[in-house]
Amino acid sequence: MVHRILGVLITVAAMGALANAQKDKPGIAPVPDRVEAPRASNIGPDATGLPIDPKSYSIGPEDIIKIFIWREPDLSKVAQVRPDGKITMNLIGDLQASGLTPERLAAQLKEAYSSKLLQPEITVEVIQINSKRYSIVGGVNHPGTFPLVVDTTVFQALNEAGGFREFANKKDITILREKGIRLHFNYNDFIKGNKKAQDQNILLQNGDTIVVKE
Repeated sequence: MVHRILGVLITVAAMGALANAQKDKPGIAPVPDRVEAPRASNIGPDATGLPIDPKSYSIGPEDIIKIFIWREPDLSKVAQVRPDGKITMNLIGDLQASGLTPERLAAQLKEAYSSKLLQPEITVEVIQINSKRYSIVGGVNHPGTFPLVVDTTVFQALNEAGGFREFANKKDITILREKGIRLHFNYNDFIKGNKKAQDQNILLQNGDTIVVKE
């Protein structure tokens, strides 16, 4: 009987020592008692890395642009377009930027600097879009505000937001637009090829808000 009790005690002690050794051993992580599911972010993606076409994108107020003048580091700069649509450049002063494409702005900068520099080579890049955005709220996996860089339909925007949560109402999605305009989109009918729903899949405009009820 004594031998049996001693054997049990030795076994328990050995198991405890093994557990401690595994806990302290490099490369072996302890298993948590509870693992929490990751939470969905409410922050929409930034414009960085999105396909901004320098020939078609129209620069707007508050956009951040990078102006590079070859061999002129003191004149090159990163600038935010002012609310009045202009930027200020050394040697030439204020220049209109809003309403121009990056390519057109580069051409105007080149023309303006031609009297100051010898054959200036200038490029303009949009590095952050703040002037054109839409929002999605309600029953989607990633609600938030998104940059409106290229033509985007309601269907594309909903997919960009990670799809729907479990109890989202996909049959009556509302698009709120300026001047109190309310538009509707039936997602379920759209994926079935319904003609009316196809017509509801409109291009978003700057400032639109998509509301998905739950």
